[in-house]
Amino acid sequence: MLALLAVTVALAAPPAEASGAPSDDESADAGHPAAFRLNAPGRGFEVRLAAELGFVGVHSHIIQFDRDGTEFDYVNEGGQDVLFPFARAEAGFSWRRSHALLVYQPLLLQGDVTLRDELIVDDVVFAEGTPIRARYNFPYFRGSYLYDVLPSPKHELSFGIAVQLRNATIDFASLDGETLVSNRDIGIVPLLAGRYEGPVSKHIWWGAEATGFYAPIKYLNGDDNGVVGAILDASVRVGVSARAGVRPYVNARYVGGGAEGTSDESTPPGDGYNNNWLHTLAISAGTQFR
Repeated sequence: MLALLAVTVALAAPPAEASGAPSDDESADAGHPAAFRLNAPGRGFEVRLAAELGFVGVHSHIIQFDRDGTEFDYVNEGGQDVLFPFARAEAGFSWRRSHALLVYQPLLLQGDVTLRDELIVDDVVFAEGTPIRARYNFPYFRGSYLYDVLPSPKHELSFGIAVQLRNATIDFASLDGETLVSNRDIGIVPLLAGRYEGPVSKHIWWGAEATGFYAPIKYLNGDDNGVVGAILDASVRVGVSARAGVRPYVNARYVGGGAEGTSDESTPPGDGYNNNWLHTLAISAGTQFR
């Protein structure tokens, strides 16, 4: 992560003789190689690309399948007491004060552990002392539309809506290959979104964003039952105003949420009840191209 930040800062840093250059992007980029610029000056729209790499730590994570099943603590019992790789990719399009954004963010949390206690998942029993693999895979696929309420070209304060594809795979498997319980779920989840971005000084900028929803009723949580669901993806970042639209930054991001309730579409084994709540913090270094 530090290597990525060092490379992008070195790439973006203006040459020494340009220290007195104007602060706006067009003037500051004068004489710089065109290969670094994604958008031509004066064009009526803007394309943005961004990528992040870093690590994510799990603060707390519990899960339970079936009301008679075990409430399993992933952090204390499932190998999620370490840091995991984190990555995120974004593509955006802005026209006047409208912004469209696509996000892909994988989230794979996996641990190999020996059970300290008996584990029951959907009526399947894993005995105490069984070596298992606990796999929690929950990647994001999300599209957003936001409208900037500020007329200033240097500050953005946007609000809007988003649609996220829930694509979860949750596995418990004995390492001898004899027993596997796999829960999979796909659904469309509507969300609310907001973000801010603006300068701190001539060469430093900061931003914040949040996308999420709390859905205590059916349909709003991406399902047709009474399951209570919630999700929040929120971050704060600080970056360097770079030449020709290359803008490195460091970012702190909270990702969390979950659901509790009984699905109407449950099939044996198990009664369809699940209780799943996750709280994480990711630290990453990234770069915007614009």
